[in-house]
Amino acid sequence: MIEELRTLVLFAEEGSIQKVAQRLPLTQPAVTRQLQRLENLLGTTLLDRRQKPPRLTSAGWEVLLRARDILTSVEALKSFAAEAEPQGVLRLGLTHGLSDASVADAIADVAAAFPKVSLRLRTAWSAELADQFERGQFDMAIVLRAPDYEGPGRLGIERLSVIAQAGGTQRRLEAGSPMPWVLSPEPCDARQRLLSVMGSDGRRRLVVAAEIQDPAMQMEWVRRGHGLGLMPSRLAARGIPYGLALADAGDLDLSMQVVALRSPHLNRLAKVADAIAQAVGKVIAVTG
Repeated sequence: MIEELRTLVLFAEEGSIQKVAQRLPLTQPAVTRQLQRLENLLGTTLLDRRQKPPRLTSAGWEVLLRARDILTSVEALKSFAAEAEPQGVLRLGLTHGLSDASVADAIADVAAAFPKVSLRLRTAWSAELADQFERGQFDMAIVLRAPDYEGPGRLGIERLSVIAQAGGTQRRLEAGSPMPWVLSPEPCDARQRLLSVMGSDGRRRLVVAAEIQDPAMQMEWVRRGHGLGLMPSRLAARGIPYGLALADAGDLDLSMQVVALRSPHLNRLAKVADAIAQAVGKVIAVTG
């Protein structure tokens, strides 16, 4: 209920659901659901929705006064325990595109530094992670966004390199010539970025020769000449696997923003989230 009470206080301060959504940050429907959930929990109507924008009812004002007292007490309790070692469960979502050994090592090092914190790590594609984060299933989610993303939580740029069969003929992306690709199934972040760039180009057409989830198996298909593949440039800089080579991607901008979505209610676990964000940012910055 604490989150719902905070949302009510923010609504009283801002006067609109849109402004509350910008401050949290949440979507407007998510803010609306929080307020409705508080009404259901208390069994009373807090907002007069006949007015545009909605206004607090008389019951809403009474609940607001008590909500401020409750939140003040909660903040005092948090201050009392502020210096204590973080402990508890941190639910972390990590996009498949970043679930490689270097990122795993960075997160594992952070986890080792906070022995009283139990990490619950799950990987999925960014769209799924963002949806689950919005529904409160994660405390933190590290996802990929478009390169022009300007919102909060930016950790760095993840660039992609095009990989081809060594000595093969598919070493350059020619305009107007359909090129076969070996890609992860939808909604793969790299695949969506590639589709977006090639679609906006208007001269290239995306042809999927094979859909393979496992990165190692993708590279094997590319090595056998079935199509082009994608690999993070930070990994390619460490060495291209045998039988593969970098392809000339021309002017294709295959970059994405790495973004950390964080709950505004992490409390002491915020130290752990800060450390994870910093560690992942350093890994990304290697070739950023």
